[in-house]
Amino acid sequence: MGLCEHCRHAARITTAKGSTFILCNRSKTDDRFAKYPRLPVLACPGFERRPTEDSSNESVP
Repeated sequence: MGLCEHCRHAARITTAKGSTFILCNRSKTDDRFAKYPRLPVLACPGFERRPTEDSSNESVP
């Protein structure tokens, strides 16, 4: 999946038949982003790392 796996704008969509797609929520407000990007995404100007439980307690310098 590349960057999408860790991006806060990505949502995993699973169909009734079991197919899985990645939806880029940035596509809703910015035409530069594909609704369902071709994977793996290796570079993306809209990438923002999804916060994790471990990093939520760390202070940022």
